[in-house]
Amino acid sequence: MPVISFANAKGGAGKTTAALLLATELAHQGHRVVIMDCDPQHWISQWAEISGPVRNLEVISEVSVASLQCHLREMAGQVDFFVIDLAGARDALVTTAVGLSDHVMIPVQGSAMDAKGAAQILDLLNLMKEKANLVISHSVVLTRVTSMVTTKALVAIKGLLAARGVNVLNTPIGERNAFKELFETGGTLHTLDPARVSNLDKGRENAAAFAQEVLRLMPAKVVRSGKLRPAASGRLAA
Repeated sequence: MPVISFANAKGGAGKTTAALLLATELAHQGHRVVIMDCDPQHWISQWAEISGPVRNLEVISEVSVASLQCHLREMAGQVDFFVIDLAGARDALVTTAVGLSDHVMIPVQGSAMDAKGAAQILDLLNLMKEKANLVISHSVVLTRVTSMVTTKALVAIKGLLAARGVNVLNTPIGERNAFKELFETGGTLHTLDPARVSNLDKGRENAAAFAQEVLRLMPAKVVRSGKLRPAASGRLAA
């Protein structure tokens, strides 16, 4: 039952898109997934409302510091993965969620502001290690990568992070129309109409490669559930 949180102290770094892509791809593979929507903007909760029930996926909204640990404890036996979408901040809820995570994903675009937001999360992880001897695995995922972002620029970003000993996923998340469409129409990459969404196949390949790389980082092998099942989605009281 790995807990995977998405954190960057700066908003707009691509956390929500990355979290949704991972959660829906894992659910498509047959894993039972719960998304904890801790972002005050509640983009994933809004996505859930327009999507309706999605197999193997549940969204819990209005999560508080007090309720987060209760949700994790009470649902542990029913869930294969918890995915936590955090606010673009470094507050008490972010700190609590990071401390309860098996792996922290830090989405970063190729900008100085994103790098500073990521550095705040890295500093938080280092503080937990120093003060509480709590070592939490973490990785950076590059987001909203376009053809305008040169290979040289990506290599430079990876080099700076590697200098701090930070793992950077080999699979970046591209800037794709299919990913934006999810928040407009709901559903998943596997329910969108390829006749209406350009390069949907490339988006599906991107999400599948991202999820596969994340799975390889997990602390233990997760056996997917025997059958797909519908799960409630939408705003649930904390």
